[in-house]
Amino acid sequence: MSSLTPLDIYKVLPKNNCRCCRLPSCLAFAAAVVSGERKLEDCPEVDHETAAALGDAPPKEMLYEQMGMEAYEKMGKEVAAIDLSQRAEKLGAVWGGEGLELKCLGKSFIVDQKGKMVSQCHIIPWVTVPLLEYILYGSGKEPIGKWVSLRELTEGQTWYPLFHRRCEQPLGRLADEHPELFEDLVGLFSGARTSSEFDADISLVLRPLPKIPLLICYWRPEEELESKLSIYLDASTDKNLSVESIHTLCVGLVIMFEKIVRRHE
Repeated sequence: MSSLTPLDIYKVLPKNNCRCCRLPSCLAFAAAVVSGERKLEDCPEVDHETAAALGDAPPKEMLYEQMGMEAYEKMGKEVAAIDLSQRAEKLGAVWGGEGLELKCLGKSFIVDQKGKMVSQCHIIPWVTVPLLEYILYGSGKEPIGKWVSLRELTEGQTWYPLFHRRCEQPLGRLADEHPELFEDLVGLFSGARTSSEFDADISLVLRPLPKIPLLICYWRPEEELESKLSIYLDASTDKNLSVESIHTLCVGLVIMFEKIVRRHE
């Protein structure tokens, strides 16, 4: 993006200084994009097509792969430096002598003492990077049974606009277009239907990590009201995983669900 100026970038920004990018203004963000300190897609108001047209973004899935692989390799080295057997019980995992076994959406992921990971599922950075962070820094805090929006967690206000755009909105569209989606999530990923205090038409609990439950609530369209989908987390979640990794994990799950829908089509 070296041929572009901050003004070129500023023209496609919302110009509302919302600070979702963690910078004081849209103009400061534009300058950071030109200098390479930020990516244009870090602004939740800029769509992927606009970013791609300016030469900033590779295909969406490739972008996440590139962002995650370096972090995955770095954190794998950190895992190799700790005693995994001592972390197992605290994390709700099982130590099998050769590795630490964690359940992610009902599927087994095994991390060995060298920080290498194997699974019966495809290994993708959107899931594995949060999983390694959970192993390294999770406090072992048990869920307390209180569901909250991401915005109520530590640094959640900063991350929520991006989370809403990249997680809740696309998952809501999938639910609108594919009513069978929730049954697939129950069957394929050990989900469980539940009643919730939010009075949703459908409430489904998934468990991306042993002590990281996730509640998906969906309200069907009704008369003049549009449908709505919200994702809630246990109030203890940020004791076991950073909000940034919660966002990364949920983006990965949405992409995974999109692939499943495409295969069914």
